[in-house]
Amino acid sequence: MKAFQEINSPLRTIMTPGPVEVDPRVLRAMSTPILGQFDPAFTQMMNETMEMLRQVFQTKNQWAFPIDGTSRAGLEAVLCSVIQPGDKVLIPIFGRFGHLLTEIAERNGAEIHTIECKWGEVFDQEEIMNEIKRVKPKVLAIVHGETSTGCMQPLDKIGPACRELDVLCVVDAVATIGGTEVKVDEWQLDAVIGGTQKCLSVPSGMAPITYNDRVERVLSARKKVERGVAQEQDRRSVQQPIRSNYFDLSQLQDYWGPRRLNHHTEATSMLYALREGVRIVLQEGLEERFDRHRLHEKALIEGIKAMGLKLFNDVSWKLPMVTCVTIPDGVDGESVRTMLLEQFGIEIASSFGPLHGKIWRIGTMGYSCRKENILFVLAALEAVLIRHNAAIQIGEGVQAALNVYELPNLAVK
Repeated sequence: MKAFQEINSPLRTIMTPGPVEVDPRVLRAMSTPILGQFDPAFTQMMNETMEMLRQVFQTKNQWAFPIDGTSRAGLEAVLCSVIQPGDKVLIPIFGRFGHLLTEIAERNGAEIHTIECKWGEVFDQEEIMNEIKRVKPKVLAIVHGETSTGCMQPLDKIGPACRELDVLCVVDAVATIGGTEVKVDEWQLDAVIGGTQKCLSVPSGMAPITYNDRVERVLSARKKVERGVAQEQDRRSVQQPIRSNYFDLSQLQDYWGPRRLNHHTEATSMLYALREGVRIVLQEGLEERFDRHRLHEKALIEGIKAMGLKLFNDVSWKLPMVTCVTIPDGVDGESVRTMLLEQFGIEIASSFGPLHGKIWRIGTMGYSCRKENILFVLAALEAVLIRHNAAIQIGEGVQAALNVYELPNLAVK
């Protein structure tokens, strides 16, 4: 019989748009002893996590809790809980994850309406608002930060328009929560889904969500409590129950709320991780954290440009935590990525769809968003491009980044 060795994973500098390096404090939290899911010490942690998530989402919503599963689990939970077969759903697509929202909505029987723009662009909010008026959907599902293109869709006018027209505004903020502004209440967003493995610097495995009373009213009309735990007051006829048991937000409310009605066994160590991750976010301060992401983004951008490389997403709607670099002509993009990983232990990402093989994507998210990482990736990329005979400005990239860091009144973390 083969003898398997204990895990000894290599150390990496992860500069992708997710996953990113996990904060060491989160890793320590994950190693703490397991508690039963209804132990008062654990339910107190659940309550504290909800309280902190409200602050991160910048909302006063009652409901802010994680779905056990990756970010996609959060998208599935919200969409399958609000969409009934035949509901009109409008989805503006400007990258890979708009297509994902479309597929999830389709599988839940929605009548799909989409508008698309070229990858690398975003929509004028007026265009989306006009389409909402034309289609009259029940739900608008939209991505905030599209990591496949490094672009960020403005939402401040779209949310109020949805509210005025009685349309539920569901937002994929997986890439943006904890790294840039996601103003749930101010932008009047009805349901927002975040991710752990990006700007929160927590391992993939939970999807923080929040939603308001407009969404809760839809859930209440579809609520069907599982037979094995239902009590007399729970037994009622429901014409269109939520199709998924695991992703049923109406049942999860009873699990996360005071009733503590058993639903599933909570992912204990992941909740420890999320609690510590959002605690760290709030300890740093939201504005300070957003400033940090912008600072290191600027240093990376200036370094890339000084090296003679071109940005794909050098636009006003650039996602602050993802920098897309056009692969130079004649350079094998995958060979560069492989050499960065094998020789330097650095991982950057390629892209999808029409951008596959055309750009590299460098993430500066959460704990990975640090000065030493920016300087390291610039130095390593220069070295690898020299080995690939790329026409670059040697010695300029790191110096340009250092110039950013040496500007007065900039706090480097």
